Amino acid sequence: MTGLAIAILLALLTGGGIWAATRLPLRKLAPIATALLLGLAGYAWQGSPGLAGKPVAPGVERVRFDEALAKKRSEIGERISGATRWLVISDGYARRGDTQNAVNIFQSGLREFPNDANLWVGLGNALVMHGEGTLTPAADYAFKQAIRLQPDGISPNYFYGLALAESGQFERARDIWLRLAARLPEKFELREELIRNVALLQALIKRRDAESQTGNRAP
Repeated sequence: MTGLAIAILLALLTGGGIWAATRLPLRKLAPIATALLLGLAGYAWQGSPGLAGKPVAPGVERVRFDEALAKKRSEIGERISGATRWLVISDGYARRGDTQNAVNIFQSGLREFPNDANLWVGLGNALVMHGEGTLTPAADYAFKQAIRLQPDGISPNYFYGLALAESGQFERARDIWLRLAARLPEKFELREELIRNVALLQALIKRRDAESQTGNRAP
């Protein structure tokens, strides 16, 4: 799919005609959902390696570094600590497309700061990036470790939900974000964002279920 087609698609999705105007296969909904959830109009075709027609090479330069994701992570999760340097170093590798070393840096950091929830979140995000948008068992474990350390923390729950949404696990993402939104102050900007995200996930779930029913009726 061309960049122009993706741009038109995103305009349709966000302009009110959400799924009626598109015929994308269900497997392509998750990366687009992530783009919309982050508010990145260009993410779906510039940064998501899961879309058809985007060849990937093993190792380095597998994906493009997502600056908006890093900014969001900083806004809602990171604090100055002894672990900060590991986050900075890992981002440096990720910006060069070296996702394996981005993961390795977090693993090194966790040997020094095993109880730092931000490092576990960073490891989870790095593993999802390295896995081309897949929430692998290792990434899932990393996010769950972060939540174990900070059960009510914003960053672990927000980014675990985002990873679940990107991997197509819309119900789990929705449930995590609903619980997080319920804990936030009513006028908190992130709470409003989460409510919008949950509405989008509901639309994705409805679209998926409708496609599934149509497929079951097909001869």
